[in-house]
Amino acid sequence: MRSWGVSSRRAAALIGWVALSALVPGAAHLRAGWRRTGFALLGGYATLVACLCVVTAVADAGLAGRALAWLTQITVAALVGGVAWLCLVVHSFVVLRPGRLPQGAQVVAGLATGTLAVLVAVPFTVVAEYAAISERTIDTVFTEPKIPGEPVRPEDPWAGRSRINVLLLGGDGDISRVGIRTDSINVASVDVRTGRTVLLGLPRNLEHVRFPPGSPMAARFPSGFLLPESRPGWREDLLYSVWQYADDHPELFGGRTDMGAQVLKETVGHILGLRIDWYAMVNIWGFAKIVDALGGLVISVDRDITYGTYGEGTVAAGTRRLNGTDTLWYARSRTGSDDYDRMRRQRCVFGALLQQADPAAVLRHYGQMAEATEEIIRTDVPRPMLEHLVPLAWKVKQAGVTSLQFMPPLISTVAPDWARIRSLTAQALSESAAPDAAPHRPVVAEPAPTFAAIGEGCSAV
Repeated sequence: MRSWGVSSRRAAALIGWVALSALVPGAAHLRAGWRRTGFALLGGYATLVACLCVVTAVADAGLAGRALAWLTQITVAALVGGVAWLCLVVHSFVVLRPGRLPQGAQVVAGLATGTLAVLVAVPFTVVAEYAAISERTIDTVFTEPKIPGEPVRPEDPWAGRSRINVLLLGGDGDISRVGIRTDSINVASVDVRTGRTVLLGLPRNLEHVRFPPGSPMAARFPSGFLLPESRPGWREDLLYSVWQYADDHPELFGGRTDMGAQVLKETVGHILGLRIDWYAMVNIWGFAKIVDALGGLVISVDRDITYGTYGEGTVAAGTRRLNGTDTLWYARSRTGSDDYDRMRRQRCVFGALLQQADPAAVLRHYGQMAEATEEIIRTDVPRPMLEHLVPLAWKVKQAGVTSLQFMPPLISTVAPDWARIRSLTAQALSESAAPDAAPHRPVVAEPAPTFAAIGEGCSAV
């Protein structure tokens, strides 16, 4: 009985030293008399920890951006690190000479060591998996644009510009629908020095859209976008149809296909008086997958939102967590409301997503979100720009986003005052860039009701 107690204590001590070695490499080797190996492992580990501490101390969003170019190396390094740590645990067990234990104690110590070896390898495996998933997602989403832009110069990625303008679209492409209609049309104009951002929203039903002078679309529609009614009361010549019209008429562009994105960029830029650098479109039918991957969004619905042609469903009023489908219909439904109310609800959803998509939630559902992202996002942002856009996004988060929505009575969608749209856009950007402009607050005095911090007047929780 006493012999079994002694064996148990020796086995427990051996397991303890192995566990200590998993945290402080070299401890078991020093205990076993392998002094040179033990000190080498301990010194290497101390150097690694010191380097990690320095990197952590100086880490910023810029480092996170640069890491996107190192995903392959990170994957390989994580796998190598996992294997090395697993081997370290096993070797620590071996040098402690478990053969001196009774057979039963050897089995227990061996099982404990094997379990510990697997456990220490798991974090490395997770890092490798996330890095590999990230690289696959980036390769899928950030493909080469059909019309190459300026090469990205690391020393001046913004090419001397003080602002960049990104066209943000919500499209309704789906296997059950023909073509793409851009139901949500916004431009994020970002000050690259401060991160202050103005979100400029254009209504999908804008009529008599004008195209840039000299463009193929301007030659086809010199008096503005105007088509015959496809059936009584059915209009297909509104702003949301520009993308699909361009895709359907490659003859206008010398036979080049898939010109919708480029034409819409040029058109929106002409309307606002801006140069649009890139676009990003989210397929709103797949947006529900992102919300479900995050576990839903908590939103206060101020009134019942009915959706469907015949009122097939309702998002009931109240504060609760909406799943992807309910969130989608809350943002999209026009039943009993209009496009402008829908634009307000869409801003509410965007605000809720920004507030509630915390890093922990994203990491918990990383694989699902990456898979959904591959399916629903299209963009012409060059992959080399990601390194610079990540720290810029951090600036935006700190500086805040304000919103100017061009909707009645500010403008008429039937007979838009193009000069007024450009004037208000210039005013919004100028006041946003002013040194005393307060973040998260309106920076345009007139018309105040349509220009506010993103999410203001919104019931996202």
